[in-house]
Amino acid sequence: MASSEFGQAFEGLKSSEFYEPPPTAPPAGTAGSGTGSGTGTGTARSIGSGYSILVNHRQRGNPVLKAICSVPWEFSDIQPDYVLGAKTCALFLSLRYHQLNPGYAAERVQALGSAFELRVLLVQVDVREPHHALKELTRLCLRCDMTLMLAWSADEAGRILDTYKAYEHKSAELIREPQSGGALAQVTDALTSVRSVNRSDAAALLNAFGSLAHVIRATEEELALCTGIGPSKAKRLYEVLHMPVRRTGSPTKRK
Repeated sequence: MASSEFGQAFEGLKSSEFYEPPPTAPPAGTAGSGTGSGTGTGTARSIGSGYSILVNHRQRGNPVLKAICSVPWEFSDIQPDYVLGAKTCALFLSLRYHQLNPGYAAERVQALGSAFELRVLLVQVDVREPHHALKELTRLCLRCDMTLMLAWSADEAGRILDTYKAYEHKSAELIREPQSGGALAQVTDALTSVRSVNRSDAAALLNAFGSLAHVIRATEEELALCTGIGPSKAKRLYEVLHMPVRRTGSPTKRK
């Protein structure tokens, strides 16, 4: 009796304006059913659009990774060795490896294609006579529209990658050289005139010793203890700073 009364009441509800029929189930295999292979409505995160440097798995064990400290990094299935931004990537090459495998760099550049606007070839100079190999790589970069960056150690290579990512969204004004140089700029220019000593090294030296005079008075061992310098740079810097100065021409006699 109760069931018949409920049926009559439900039939009356179906004929009223308050009733909406249940939605029809979509056919199997269409989007939304959970069984199809559609891509859905969400958009995938584009490569290099995050805050991390993406690292190719072939770079696993590279000492360069230990020097990337300012930004996070993670391994990913990518074509370049490093993705530094949505439009920036880098290939890493050791000159020692290049001399053993001369065609490796050209093959990697060709496989890279033109997916990135800024493509960097980061070369670690780890051989005694790099000039011939660097000429070859310079021609390769000019021919393939790539930017050639040189590093004399794994730490320096890591800092270069670090800087590219850190300045991804920064204005070019931040890295542009000041138009008017003061005493600090002149001292920095003097120190960076020594081969393999860059501006970061010059800043570290001045920060550690306080002045150019103290840098000149420092021993080779003291220079090597400065952050980013190391024994090789310290030896070269010490030799340049203590090189005898040769005067040219005869001095003007005072009357």
